[in-house]
Amino acid sequence: MNDSLRYLQLDPVYRQYHHNLMTFAMVYAYSENFMLPISHDEVVHGKGSMVNKIGQDDWRKFATLRAFYAFMWAFPGKQLIFMGCEFGQRREFNESMSLEWWVSDLWGHHGLQRLFQDLNRVYREHRRCGHWTAIPRASGGSTPTTPPPTCSAGCAATTRATWWPVSSTSQPSPRHVLDRPPQAGVWTEILNTDAMVYDGTNTYGNMGQVTAYEVPVRGFEASATVAVPALGAVWLHFEPEQQVETSAGGEA
Repeated sequence: MNDSLRYLQLDPVYRQYHHNLMTFAMVYAYSENFMLPISHDEVVHGKGSMVNKIGQDDWRKFATLRAFYAFMWAFPGKQLIFMGCEFGQRREFNESMSLEWWVSDLWGHHGLQRLFQDLNRVYREHRRCGHWTAIPRASGGSTPTTPPPTCSAGCAATTRATWWPVSSTSQPSPRHVLDRPPQAGVWTEILNTDAMVYDGTNTYGNMGQVTAYEVPVRGFEASATVAVPALGAVWLHFEPEQQVETSAGGEA
């Protein structure tokens, strides 16, 4: 938790040099049962709210928060946030005052609240995919088609997993990244944090799906190019009933 919050407080251009703050927990994530809390202690006593931990303008603040929570919901463990985080309260928590419920009607705040609703819905609908098993499969950075490197986390539990989250919290511009899906085939985009319904730009995505081909990359059997919005995240779900030609020669 502390590592990830330190990561959030960095300027996006510097986050690419500190991806270890987000991925180190994968070293032990499969050997113990963990809670992933944004706890009371992190939003009181001068530490500021989650929104105000992130620098720059409001668009980047909320885009970063949406990508961060999508990453958190896809990470091994059980997610827990403190009251007010779900709609991006700006004032840090004060036990003697009510939460700023009224801000949930405003731009950015309402989109964040809707994102939490959909994160929980997708997590429930794809429960088998969200329950990470005891076999680590993949974690860490993907390869961008253009430099500099982007932070992309394809955390999959098994070699035949049907769940593929990709997150980019270090790039203030959209990217196409060469990522390593759990298996070749058609993957449907089931969540994009840049969608209009979340108060995103609604201009960058994968047109509903991505096709992964049997082109090895960095020791993995399949690869695919994924469009990742600026300071955003996408979730993809494998569609076994959609049959396409996935064989291809060469190596990525």
